[in-house]
Amino acid sequence: MLPRERITLEPAYILHSREYRDTSRILDVFTQRRGRLTLFARGARGPKSKLASLLMPFRPLLVSWSGRGEAAQLTGAEPGGDATPLPSRQVLSGFYLNELIINLTTRHDPQPALFDDYSVALRGLATDAAPEPTLRIFEKRLLAHLGYAVDFAVDARTYYRFHVGEGFSEVREDAPEAYSGRCLLALQEEELHDDESLDAARRLLRQALDHCLEGRELRTRTVARSMARRGNP
Repeated sequence: MLPRERITLEPAYILHSREYRDTSRILDVFTQRRGRLTLFARGARGPKSKLASLLMPFRPLLVSWSGRGEAAQLTGAEPGGDATPLPSRQVLSGFYLNELIINLTTRHDPQPALFDDYSVALRGLATDAAPEPTLRIFEKRLLAHLGYAVDFAVDARTYYRFHVGEGFSEVREDAPEAYSGRCLLALQEEELHDDESLDAARRLLRQALDHCLEGRELRTRTVARSMARRGNP
């Protein structure tokens, strides 16, 4: 059983929340030093609540709580720094990052480096016109934090097929699912400046993440496909 604790002003982000009873919320929170955890925010939806407008996704917070395990109670929250709002076109990408963390991390497992990479990714989504490089770099780093780092021991002049858990094997340029060594090295260096490198990164990282997800479908992917079919930007 996890010990009872009282934590004050821990850097955190809200990943997801749902209504609880009449005026409260259950929060899925990603913290810097204690990983992902669940907090009960009593009165967070009440008409006089000072927290209602603060407990939102994508904004850095300092949160305080008291309790044990899954029964911890939020006791306070305040801004944790300057929050740059995500443009409306990037909100779905932000929720995609949140879904990855919720599905692929374990509660109460500290991931301070992943927390920092998540903060960097949010700033990228808030300031960059195109989200794809930011998303791909975060996916690559997330896999490394989870113990599934890809070993990019490749030659820029060669083509490869990727096998999850095994690595790369050389193939002909016209082979199905072939990746050019040049694009793989671009992903390794996180220098995704052209469409070919971005497409290769998207396909490879999707393959690796699907393996980690073990068949679980992400809602944000479903929404993105639906928007693409309707022709939404």
